[in-house]
Amino acid sequence: MTQPFEFLRFTPNGYINTAIYTVLIFIAAFILLKILRAILTRFIHKSSGDLRVDPTQFKFLNNALGFVIYLIAILILFLTIPELEKLGYTLFASAGIIAAIVGFASQAAFSNIVSGIFIVIFKPFRVGDIVKISNLYSGVVEDITLRHTVIRDFENKRLIIPNSVISAETIHNANIIEERVCNHIFYGISYDSDINLATKIIQEEAMKHPLFMDNRTEEEKQNGNPAVIVRLLEFAESSIQLRAQVWTNDPIEGFELKCDINRTVKERFDREGIEIPFPHRTLVYKEKKEKKD
Repeated sequence: MTQPFEFLRFTPNGYINTAIYTVLIFIAAFILLKILRAILTRFIHKSSGDLRVDPTQFKFLNNALGFVIYLIAILILFLTIPELEKLGYTLFASAGIIAAIVGFASQAAFSNIVSGIFIVIFKPFRVGDIVKISNLYSGVVEDITLRHTVIRDFENKRLIIPNSVISAETIHNANIIEERVCNHIFYGISYDSDINLATKIIQEEAMKHPLFMDNRTEEEKQNGNPAVIVRLLEFAESSIQLRAQVWTNDPIEGFELKCDINRTVKERFDREGIEIPFPHRTLVYKEKKEKKD
């Protein structure tokens, strides 16, 4: 029975057939590589635009793709040319062993690269986003590479977190859909204080701040809904707990607004007789009784 690649045997005619077959394999590999690189480049540029990162960081993917395609072409030649078939199986087995050793040695690096690709695909955060990683680290995403993500914290320090680590954590992203944020600001007032007056002071001081944003719809404005909602949360042991909902354009402005109105609200409370309670402690000293002789 005739073997499927018998025409490629090293005979006078077989050499010509082998040469033509080799050229055709490499031409097919070249065309396939061009098509895949065009698709990959388009995808990388789009994803880099969404992530706001330099697309040249992902350039090695193009190079890796070329290596893989031409390696497959060479393996096909070795496995289909009869005189090279045995050598091809040997090389293929050796390459598998080497790949297993290299893969085991670079498992962490490969894991970071795969996680970086997933970040490119799914875009859980972008450069410039304010994120909190598993309640441990928080800051602004400064750079995203295929190995790690750089986060600048609010003390201007850089946190370099491997992509495999950050991908396995819960990510709080303040900018993933929209940057507007509702800031919850808490105040405790004494039971003797006027709740309505305290509510009015909080609303006025919040609305006076230049970073305050009125998030009401036109319908809510017509219905007279307050721009700053103050709710009574609970009756605590020594205070009445109030919570104000104040909107800002982004979390950075929200932090600044919260700090400022905490000061101005405290000043207004002092002037208008709203007491902020604090714990009192009573110490009782017992005198030691003198022992009777």
